[in-house]
Formats: sequence, structure tokens, C-alpha cells
Amino acid sequence: MLNLIRLQEGTAQIVLDDPWDLLRGDEKPVPEKTILPVQRWQELQSDKVLRGDEPSSQGLLLQPDDEPEILQEWLPVLPLIAIDFPSFRDGRGYSQAYLLRTRLGWQGELRAVGDVLRDQLAHMRQCGFDSFAVREDKSVEDALKGLQGLSVLYGRSVIEPRPLFRRR
Repeated sequence: MLNLIRLQEGTAQIVLDDPWDLLRGDEKPVPEKTILPVQRWQELQSDKVLRGDEPSSQGLLLQPDDEPEILQEWLPVLPLIAIDFPSFRDGRGYSQAYLLRTRLGWQGELRAVGDVLRDQLAHMRQCGFDSFAVREDKSVEDALKGLQGLSVLYGRSVIEPRPLFRRR
């Protein structure tokens, strides 16, 4: 995946050799290290993976209309969850990420894909994303600056669950 930024030990870095490919449709064949929509992922998994006995070699794409709770039984076997932003105006992915991190306890890689722009990255990080596939027509070096955005947050986030008035 091109234009990828990943947080590693709290530091944002450009990833040059990401092994993951994103498939949105019914393309064949489906290699390992592929991110697939929920239904397609489910169709291609063995019974062992679906029961939670074996890790999956494919990641999962959560689209705006998908409910994060449907993933709960598969969270232990997933290597990566990508959340789709079809438009920068569509904010449902922020809520999905927050729910995955807080209610469902997802600890693995959570990647923002789709119409991901510099101005969104600081907010995405606060919601729990730790990798960002910046739109291919934008500069990934410039997008890194977007992660330096907010120095003080008033409300709660995945990173800091206490509101500002509780931090004193």
C-alpha cells in the first residue's frame, strides 16, 4: 500500500515496504496479506479461523455501514483491521475506531484507508488509528505534519480517556 504512515512506539514513520493489498471487490486470486471486506473475508476463511482456532492471513475492511460489534468473535484471529473513509466528509469511521479500541478492546493494527487527508490524521490518532493510508495523490511527507496537530485536547480520546478538567 502506497503513502502509508504507521505509528511505532508513538513515533510516526513512513512505511516503504507494506505487504498488505486492499481488495474491495471479488478479484481473484486472493493472496495472503490482503485486506478484504467483511463478507468476502468471511467467505474465504477456513472453519478453524472462523472458530478462532487459527489466525487469519487476511486483514478485514470495515466499511461505513458495518457495525464493529460483528467482528467481536474474530478479533483474536485478525492481523489487521482497516476502516474505510469513502469521503473525507464521512465521519463514521472515527466512531468505528473508537468502539473497536474502547468497547471491544482491539489492540492490533487499525488502519485508515480511502479518502484520508493530512487534516484528519490527528483526530484519527485520538480515535485509535495507528496507521494511515494517505490518499495517493497527496504527499505522505506533508501528511506526517498532520500528526503533530493537536497539542491539548479538551475531551476524552482513546489516547487520553480523562477530560482536561480531570488532568489537573
